[in-house]
Amino acid sequence: MSQSSRGNGELTETTSNEVESSFQVGIVGAGPAGAGAAYALRDSDADVTILEKSGGVCGRAATRRKDGCRYDHGANYIKDADPRTAELIPTLGTEELVNIDEPVWTFNETGEITEGNSRDEHKWTWTKGITQLAKRLLAETDVDVTHRTRVADISRVEKAWVLTDTDNTDHGPFDALLITPPAPQTVTLLEATAWQDNRLETLIAAAGDVEYRTIRTVVLHYPFMKSYPWYGLVNVDKEHPVGWLSREECKDGHVPDGESLFIAQMSPEWSTNRYDDPVDVAGSDTASHIAALLDDERYENPDWIDDQGWRYALPENGIDNRAARVAESAGLYVAGDWIVGEGRVNKALWNGYDTGTRIANALSISQQV
Repeated sequence: MSQSSRGNGELTETTSNEVESSFQVGIVGAGPAGAGAAYALRDSDADVTILEKSGGVCGRAATRRKDGCRYDHGANYIKDADPRTAELIPTLGTEELVNIDEPVWTFNETGEITEGNSRDEHKWTWTKGITQLAKRLLAETDVDVTHRTRVADISRVEKAWVLTDTDNTDHGPFDALLITPPAPQTVTLLEATAWQDNRLETLIAAAGDVEYRTIRTVVLHYPFMKSYPWYGLVNVDKEHPVGWLSREECKDGHVPDGESLFIAQMSPEWSTNRYDDPVDVAGSDTASHIAALLDDERYENPDWIDDQGWRYALPENGIDNRAARVAESAGLYVAGDWIVGEGRVNKALWNGYDTGTRIANALSISQQV
């Protein structure tokens, strides 16, 4: 006899022939780390289930649509900053793959704009947006993604993991569980885990030490388009209210001809102080900063504004690999850019992929026993 879960939170006895014999893997979060892990498990014998709290995938690498525009308002693009990324992206399909040709320049506290370095690197997205990264990774798998499902509690049942969502529905049991949200949210889930073990306390303490920068993104649309020699501007001294400014019209298929769409990611200080400001108030202030930076008063009056706050946008530090892996022998894994302490899509992707590989190896070993 073994136990299975019901939607009312109770576990019931089932006969062995009613239970699937395959290795069950649960993943919390369908961001780059979760999608990367699922991709790593695609050729294994594991049945993989992803529970995602939102209606989409790819986490902060997100894409929205409005009034004929498509825009990446979180992570703006994926760099070929490492050989694995450079090799992977084209294999996911070159159709609709966009490489941003214009460079990234810099500016300082006074608003002085200068050319950036001239490194010849790809800046990839897709005509349908950067969220295609996770969509294309997951399309290579048989993973079951359950959207709009927020995990509230985790239980340890007969050496397996059972997740209970906020609707009191159980998911599992899982032989291996991977948690991929930002470190503070991971801590919340770990603290809600019914498992008395020193390894859990070690993992909670390590994740709790990760600090984050808060970023509020403001999107501003204009019914005209002015050419510039750059795609993006980054504030190098971190003293300006605008931390990053980019032109979405530089991406094929994102903005109709003759229009412009700015993605302004405001500084952590500005974002923290004005995180809860109404969008029109935050947008007006952002537009004034952009008009001054680009020396064009027309930018003070966008015809529409959108925004998104990222409370846990960019990790300031990571954690020791030994602490991150301390509970893996019990089938409990964590992954994300906060493990390596660098808020980059490729860092989250490959940390998730490598973690998925370790899960696959654990599966292979268990099958040999």
